[in-house]
Amino acid sequence: MRILVVEDDRRMADLLRRGLVDEGYAVDVAHDGVRGVELGLENPYDAIVLDVLLPGLDGYRVCTQLREAGVWAPVLMLTAKDGEYDQAEGLDTGADDYVIKPFSFVALAARLRALIRRGRPERPTVMRIGDLEIDPASRRCRRGDTHVPLTATEFAVLELLARRGGETVSKTDVLDHVWDDRYDGDVNIVEVYISALRRKLDTPFQRRTIHTVRGSGYRLDAAEGQPQ
Repeated sequence: MRILVVEDDRRMADLLRRGLVDEGYAVDVAHDGVRGVELGLENPYDAIVLDVLLPGLDGYRVCTQLREAGVWAPVLMLTAKDGEYDQAEGLDTGADDYVIKPFSFVALAARLRALIRRGRPERPTVMRIGDLEIDPASRRCRRGDTHVPLTATEFAVLELLARRGGETVSKTDVLDHVWDDRYDGDVNIVEVYISALRRKLDTPFQRRTIHTVRGSGYRLDAAEGQPQ
C-alpha cells in the first residue's frame, strides 16, 4: 500500500511518515500543494493524506485538481479548523473524510484503513442535456465549449433537475434535496435560484432548457436544450 502525505509542517509530515511506515505503508511526502498535485498525478496511490493549509495551492484546490484529472484515490483531509462549513468545503471538493488537528495518530490510522477498505470511489457520471454538460464530480457545468460558473447552491439545484431529467420536480422536492431541515424561510427561494440558473445557462446562449410547469414545479428538458 502506498500513501501520499501532503503537509507543509515538516515535523508533522515526518511524524506522519514514520507512523505510517510503522503501519506497513510505503509513504511519499510533499510539502506544498503544487508538489502534491504533481505526485498525485504521477503515482497510483492507495490513499492521500492532505492538509488544508498549504503553500502554493491549498488542500481544497489540490483535491479539486486531482479529481478533475481523474485521480480517485481516497482523500483524508487534515484541518486545524473545526467549523462545519470548512468541513463541508473539503467534502464538496472531493475529499472522502477529514480529521481535525490536533488528532490522535491511532484515530487517523483507523480512518485511513477504513477509507482504503472502501476503495476508490466511483466517478459520478457526467450528465448531458443537449449541449449542457453537468459534472457532479468536479461540480462544473459547461454549455457547449463554455464553462458556466455556478454557486454551490445553484449547482445543487441544477444537478437535482438533471438527475430527474424530463420529470417535473416540485418546489418542495427542491427544498428537501438542496436545503437542510433547519431552513424555515420562504419556499419561493427556489424561484430565485431557478431564475439565476436561467440567466446563466439559457439566456446568454439563446436556449430554453429550464421550464416552469405551472402549479407543479420545474423540468429540465433535453429536447429543448439543443442550439436554436
